[in-house]
Amino acid sequence: MNGRQKLYIQEVAPRDGFQNEQRFIDTHDKIDFINRLSQSGYAKIEATSFTSPKAIPALKDADMVMHEIERNPDVVYTVLVPNVRGAERALACNVDEVNLVMSASETHNRANLRMTREQSFAQLAEVAGAVRGTGVAVNVSLSTVFGCPMEGDIGTLEVFGLMDRFAQLEVDGITLCDTTGMAYPSQVADIAKQAKAQFPQLELTMHFHNTRGMALANTLAAIDRGVDRFDASLGGLGGCPYAPGASGNVCTEDLVHMLELMGYDTGVDLDRILGISGGLPQLIGHDIPSQILKAGPRLTLHPAPAGTA
Repeated sequence: MNGRQKLYIQEVAPRDGFQNEQRFIDTHDKIDFINRLSQSGYAKIEATSFTSPKAIPALKDADMVMHEIERNPDVVYTVLVPNVRGAERALACNVDEVNLVMSASETHNRANLRMTREQSFAQLAEVAGAVRGTGVAVNVSLSTVFGCPMEGDIGTLEVFGLMDRFAQLEVDGITLCDTTGMAYPSQVADIAKQAKAQFPQLELTMHFHNTRGMALANTLAAIDRGVDRFDASLGGLGGCPYAPGASGNVCTEDLVHMLELMGYDTGVDLDRILGISGGLPQLIGHDIPSQILKAGPRLTLHPAPAGTA
């Protein structure tokens, strides 16, 4: 038993989840979805992305969403921004944090962002500079930290080198992302231990995908090395175009269910988020890979079969 150690759960379905959906989610449905999440005990919600509407039409309503949601002062509202123009739009919407994204893999960065890593770093450094002094936090999400589907393993020296360069820009936090579900527990434990030791000033988040069924195990490995912040996506929404057919992010309700059983304090109301998750299939038009939504929590009891003695 781990007592009631506090963990911080960060919901990414409104951005990472919805941007992968073929069906456009109505703006008012997005706003209602985020409003319900805001009352569910999350530490942080990634609400949308201030990317070009041509690049991500699914989130073309970012400005309206951020202006119309009902904010809970206990929740940090973060948004993805790719460049200074996106940052300016986000700042005009009074966001709490901007999230900047690039890949630890050169090949993945070129394929996903159409830039070299050096070009991405220069662009994101410009964004960090534009946000500095505004009171808005800056987080950097590094993709493919635990492996690239085109390059294989990524050297930890490359990962920590990038972390150091962003730390020198005085960013507030870094998220280490398992973009295509290539991470495994002993690898996670090693990287988490080194990251915590080398960058104690950074708010460290882990972002796991369940592509190969190891997201929950990887979470426990990270907790054992002192990590206390985790991204998750309601219903397990999300994915990556470089892992075709794979499941998405670690499922929030599955994660919270496990952690609460183990004695951790996630702050998240499981019954409330199950109620929200239950409406997702109708909202997005397909089934979701949520185990707890299908089976119910562990102590969901059923009547004995007829004729049982």
